[in-house]
Amino acid sequence: MEDSALDLQHWEKEDGTTVIPFFTSLEALQQAVEDEQAFVVMPARTLFEMTLGETLFLNAKLPTGKEFMPREISLLLAEEGSPLSTQEVLEGGESLILSEVAEPPSQMIDSLTTLFKTIKPVKRAFLCAIKEHADAQPNLLIGIEADGDIEEIIHAAGNVATDTLPGDEPLDICQVRKGEQGISHFITEHIAPFYERRWGGFLRDFKQNRII
Repeated sequence: MEDSALDLQHWEKEDGTTVIPFFTSLEALQQAVEDEQAFVVMPARTLFEMTLGETLFLNAKLPTGKEFMPREISLLLAEEGSPLSTQEVLEGGESLILSEVAEPPSQMIDSLTTLFKTIKPVKRAFLCAIKEHADAQPNLLIGIEADGDIEEIIHAAGNVATDTLPGDEPLDICQVRKGEQGISHFITEHIAPFYERRWGGFLRDFKQNRII
């Protein structure tokens, strides 16, 4: 299919910026729109590749909506094992290996997303894998970016994560701060957040005549 054959619809947010909406299912699309809309079904990777540089929004208008900025999309498209997806960092004088998680535990992610929506100070949350050396078994690491005191947030997130994580997989939680080196730098610059606080209302009108 030629890219030019598709005229993808842009929806406008209240801040005036536009996004390309896409949905996990036809049912999700039908919940988000009032009138019948034309749509195209394709793999998410194909959509990401043909819209590089655009901002996309998964399940727009729905409670489970997630915005994907151009940089996040580029990271998701990066091949596993690339310099962006695995890095060795220094933290407190120790060398640690951080990497993306190929298959995040969906129940834990969903439960943490639900929790963070109720905690206003939480700005973003990330998931990666961490290990002390190349031959070690990796632990899951949840990174939380939040305003103010984060101790109670970490405690609450830890309870939810351990209750919903399958098996006895090791889990760590840390605070991340944009602009800091080490773990914070890797997470905020090279990992796409699984949760991001939404600002204000959302979409107010249609810009074109096609939707995906």
